[in-house]
Amino acid sequence: MPQHIWSLLREELFKLSDTPVSLLSILVFLFGISTTITVGRWSRMAATRYLERRGGPGVSYAVGRIVQYGVVVSGVLVCLDTLGVDLGTLAALGAMLSVGIGFGLQNITQNFISGIILLIERPIQKGDFVVVGDVVGRVVEIEMRATKIVSRDGVAMIIPNSEFISGRVYNQSHPTTRKRVSIAVGVAYGTDTSLVRDALVAIALGHPQVLEDPPPLVLFKDFGDSSLDFELAVWHDSPEREPIIVSDLRFEIDRVFRERNIEIPFPQREVRLRQDGAAALSA
Repeated sequence: MPQHIWSLLREELFKLSDTPVSLLSILVFLFGISTTITVGRWSRMAATRYLERRGGPGVSYAVGRIVQYGVVVSGVLVCLDTLGVDLGTLAALGAMLSVGIGFGLQNITQNFISGIILLIERPIQKGDFVVVGDVVGRVVEIEMRATKIVSRDGVAMIIPNSEFISGRVYNQSHPTTRKRVSIAVGVAYGTDTSLVRDALVAIALGHPQVLEDPPPLVLFKDFGDSSLDFELAVWHDSPEREPIIVSDLRFEIDRVFRERNIEIPFPQREVRLRQDGAAALSA
């Protein structure tokens, strides 16, 4: 490198804590930050691959993210110290800015801390199928500020991490993916109830995604206004396909009931005309 360019790079621009800052030191600082980010990403990948063989994908993902954050924060502090930034002064400045952060960046700070809690406590993990509010889908990424969920429709949704900490969350993947669903069925009065029970159990066991253990259960719920009310309860381990499973069972119930002449009634009303011309409505 020509001597005049080297001198230009090393020429002092200003001082930070009595440390001269030149164009060269700024370039070194930027290179250090870039290297830190790259090393943090490699560290996460290495930790994830190592732990996937021992602790499962959920543990490896959480530890990998924490390792990445630790490497990046440590690297940034070292780069700042090399540039001449007094870390003690930086800490004091951070304390002064905490009030502003508390008011202006409250949501961002809350979501960041919530993300750390999610990675440490792991109430949800990458790959889990969850219900949070009106969002239903699979967790594909837990970032510093938000968690990405892909719904059954294939739509990616960004959910703030704080909602997983302060809100009500249903994790359908833990402690098990097994889940019971119920289908209400009404039949006409006078129908053989044992025939209904046997038909419903056979329909449930005929579905490839309905579990045999625990076995399907048919409950006689009530004597309704116009029907005998039953409930078919089945277990499955595919929460992502639950609407399809329930729909398949309803299609099959309708088909089998038609074949076996089991009537599914509907509410009926009778209109009676009195001699004075007024109409009386009764069920």
